[in-house]
Amino acid sequence: MTQPTTPTLPLADIHLHSAPSYWPLPWGWWVVIIVTLIVIIATGYHYRRRCQHFAAKQEAIKILKTLQPDAGLTAINTLLKQAALSYFPRSIVAPLTGIQWLVFLDQHLPTKFQGFVDKQPLWQQGLFSPAPLTAEQFNDCRQQALLWLQHALPAKTNSHDGNSVITKESSNV
Repeated sequence: MTQPTTPTLPLADIHLHSAPSYWPLPWGWWVVIIVTLIVIIATGYHYRRRCQHFAAKQEAIKILKTLQPDAGLTAINTLLKQAALSYFPRSIVAPLTGIQWLVFLDQHLPTKFQGFVDKQPLWQQGLFSPAPLTAEQFNDCRQQALLWLQHALPAKTNSHDGNSVITKESSNV
């Protein structure tokens, strides 16, 4: 016995939907993109400011390393003054001379690197005496200046002993 077969129904072909598009992005992805861009821009901005902040220090170190004994101690002193003016208020640095200048330099160094006041006769001789310093004396002063540039700059907001010129000036305001 054969069963009567029913004629097949005419079926339409199966049409698949097109693949979903990535555009427009959902709002969450826009937030991720915007936050990522903000972080990248902020990081670049801070890196650039940091490089600019250390530029005077790096330039002073580079110049100091090229100074020769025939340049004299005046060249080192001028370089230290210019570097200090780049990081400290002009009203504090500009009027300093002699022992006050050497005390200022020592105050901004960690205790183990201080030595400007101890070498005051050498600095005074190099700055004001017509007789030039020996190469050894000049190199000693240049090494002390290099330590100051490396360890005192950029200016720290707090002093090592609380008796810095900046602290005293700001307390009088």
